[in-house]
Amino acid sequence: MAARSRWPGLFWAVLSRRRAPGPGRCLSYQPHPPAPGTWSTELSRLSHGDLYRLSVTDPDRFWGSAAADRLRWAEPFHRVRDCDLSSGRIGWFLGGKLNVSVNCLDVHVEKHPDRVALIWERDEPGTEVKVTYRELLETTCRLANALKSHGINKGDRVAIYMSVSPLAVAAMLACVRIGAVHTVVFAGFSSDALAGRIQDAGCKAVITFNEGVRGGRVIQLKAMVDAAVKTCPSVQHVFVCQRTETPAVMGERDVRLEEYVFDYRDGDVFGCVADVGWITGHSYVVYGPLCNGATTVLFESTPVYPNPGRYWETVERLRISQFYGAPTALRLLLKYGESWVKKYDRSSLRTLGSVGEPINHEAWHWFHSVVGEGRCPLVDTWWQTETGGVCIAPRPADEGAPIVPAMAMRPFFGIQPVLMGEKGEPLSGNDITGALCISQPWPGIARSIYGDHQRFVDAYFKPYPGFYFSGDGAYRSEDGFYQITGRMDDVINVSGHRLGTAEIEDALDEHPAVPETAVIGIPHDIKGEVPFAFVVLKEDLSDDAPAVLQQLRDLVATKIAKYAVPEHFLVVTRLPKTRSGKIMRRILRKVAMETTEDLGDVSTLDDPSVVKEIIEAHEEYRKQREEEKKKK
Repeated sequence: MAARSRWPGLFWAVLSRRRAPGPGRCLSYQPHPPAPGTWSTELSRLSHGDLYRLSVTDPDRFWGSAAADRLRWAEPFHRVRDCDLSSGRIGWFLGGKLNVSVNCLDVHVEKHPDRVALIWERDEPGTEVKVTYRELLETTCRLANALKSHGINKGDRVAIYMSVSPLAVAAMLACVRIGAVHTVVFAGFSSDALAGRIQDAGCKAVITFNEGVRGGRVIQLKAMVDAAVKTCPSVQHVFVCQRTETPAVMGERDVRLEEYVFDYRDGDVFGCVADVGWITGHSYVVYGPLCNGATTVLFESTPVYPNPGRYWETVERLRISQFYGAPTALRLLLKYGESWVKKYDRSSLRTLGSVGEPINHEAWHWFHSVVGEGRCPLVDTWWQTETGGVCIAPRPADEGAPIVPAMAMRPFFGIQPVLMGEKGEPLSGNDITGALCISQPWPGIARSIYGDHQRFVDAYFKPYPGFYFSGDGAYRSEDGFYQITGRMDDVINVSGHRLGTAEIEDALDEHPAVPETAVIGIPHDIKGEVPFAFVVLKEDLSDDAPAVLQQLRDLVATKIAKYAVPEHFLVVTRLPKTRSGKIMRRILRKVAMETTEDLGDVSTLDDPSVVKEIIEAHEEYRKQREEEKKKK
């Protein structure tokens, strides 16, 4: 079907150490200067280094100028901030009032109403739908009026359970336009999981589709909602949009500085392929791009539907300028080889981005050299749901500054990283690892956990008083750059040696036959814990598995140490991943521990059938080990 310019249908009907490569592997880039008029004249003349120093030494001046110049306020703020990290008190732009929907839509409709706001890359290739800022504003207002007419008011919570689509974006913007609070639940959660989120937020209404589609599969959304609301007495209304052709509920704000990381320019097509139900979709599919007046892609499908070239065919057809994706998807595509990439024209790409987890070196070099043809800077970004937006990334930086492969590198404006030692003391100097904390607040930081502020304080500010605790470990290189080593709770203790599972995975992933791995720790009678590695091999190497596994043992022993070599290796065809690309490690842990009777909620998995495959592979592995023991 040919692409259409109109939008059919409206509302109703670790702490471990992973060293950087040497300076010979660095890349440099030429920064794109900020557009004139977007900052006060004085600040726009400063270098990146000077801007960063100002942002951490005089945050009131920096953020006050940025917010006043770049956002439209209904009422101006009289104080930039009132924050105390020790008590979890977070307050920014006190006295000010603004409407996010106005800043995402009305501001741009006044200047360029017919600019394309959204390109809906639907499940079937070549059926994209383009939505202008004027069209998006009109539909958002209709949705907002419909919600108000049914009693949805300021402060009410609204659950949005929709597949990636323009109507999902309009539903989000309609909520914030009338002051309602949206909680977007990704389409694919079970009715129980959906009900839990509705109950946590106390939602008064749910907005959904009758059905969605992804990867060629139909998803019955309305049926899930019907089942969920039976246990949700707070829900008074279920709004159904007609489709044509225990996480924390958190509050955040941010200032629109997306262009500084991704080198966004007028006329670009920004391609973040995340689901709008995840924070990456909120910040870098919806609010970030629209607040900047950008054209943003809504990717409804999967990386391998109808074939492994889907991402790159989309880049060619939509002329995408920035491509922002997850390492887990890249590792999946890597095993299909280079032909699916080189089949399509990627000359429109100018910047590549990685998000969601530390990217391993093999995936980084494949992404940069094959996808980006060695000419596109690759920004490995670190941030969290709780931070609201990118906190550490290679960009922005001064002209000629290097980009080191597989490193997040530099703190963003207003971010002061601090590495903490085991005794809770800030670590000085370079070439060290520690718990990654941030020493002062920034506008995008979460304000609280809805309904449980003490939980917010206990989780993020109590472990290291006076600091925000990320829960991640990091390494600060000899050059002062930061590399995320993974979640600190993903640390195993082998015979007294503390190991980050990410470090072992990084070593395994260097093998050319291994596109991705997942390592977990399991108990051991003598060693305390031992690593258990789940390994995905490239399709044409399954017969060579024994030889490859021995090479992997040797690789870990060489790269780390003999005690780090996994006790168990299980070859699987794929790993259990959520739709956002996260590996569901608790499933792997249950499989390894042979406690699969109660797997818990698996509705968040992209394809729950993968669990059965892994259980069967483990059962075969267990039988083989028993046979080997008998022979001995």
